[in-house]
Amino acid sequence: MVEVKTEVLFPPSLIPELRDLRGERWQNLVDSVSDLAPENPERLAFILLMVRLGGCATCHADAYWAMQGCQRCSSNTISRFKGSDDELLARYQTALLDVQEYLQKQAAHYSSASV
Repeated sequence: MVEVKTEVLFPPSLIPELRDLRGERWQNLVDSVSDLAPENPERLAFILLMVRLGGCATCHADAYWAMQGCQRCSSNTISRFKGSDDELLARYQTALLDVQEYLQKQAAHYSSASV
């Protein structure tokens, strides 16, 4: 029997497995975020990119891709992406800006709450 591992959202442990699915710029991005700390904004942005591309937020246990597992879904998501690597990197940059904005708002909220 094949064990299928499905998480709630894109699991960061799969980041290195996506490396060789696209060109050199994508590979460089994967290499740069693979070993970052879990709370690093660049790593969080990569996870957010994958959640957005793969539709992880709407995935549920009975979904076809959930039954296939996150590894297969994320690999297919990247390898079947119709845009260029430049477009993927632009989407990553958007995700990074979104993460940074969110973290800044959270920091401002908590610093004003503690005053």
